[in-house]
Amino acid sequence: METNANAVLRVPPATPADALAFFTAQLAFRTDVSDVYSALDADQPGFTLVDTRGKAAWDQGRAPGAVHLPTDEIASRAAELIDPALPVVVYCWGPGCNGAYRAAVEFAKLGYQVKEMIGGMEYWIREGLPVATDAGVERGEPDPRTVPVGGVSCAC
Repeated sequence: METNANAVLRVPPATPADALAFFTAQLAFRTDVSDVYSALDADQPGFTLVDTRGKAAWDQGRAPGAVHLPTDEIASRAAELIDPALPVVVYCWGPGCNGAYRAAVEFAKLGYQVKEMIGGMEYWIREGLPVATDAGVERGEPDPRTVPVGGVSCAC
């Protein structure tokens, strides 16, 4: 058996059929900050955006229009705050945090359709999207290493 020294190809890529199934499934479970923002900006997104972080993080800044429901409170409070007829999109701090995963598990246990907003609040801010606090809404400059200069949308 031949050994490939290239770490990328040491494990061969999946077949096209397996890749199609995997990446299509990923789209059923995840969305990104640009798509969430575009849907919210259109004013009828068809989902409920849920910030699953604690109060201190919520107070520090959140996506405008998000509902605050910390992960530990989902089981006891979701029914009073979140319409079960709409899909839920959850987010936490960012890619280094698994809080959105835990929140998605809690919503799924309750019978909600749920997606994770990949990148979380970190990439929301890095893309220069509006951030709400009790004092109002502000918008920072996008990080040019994460979005095209002069624009927010991904041409992906």
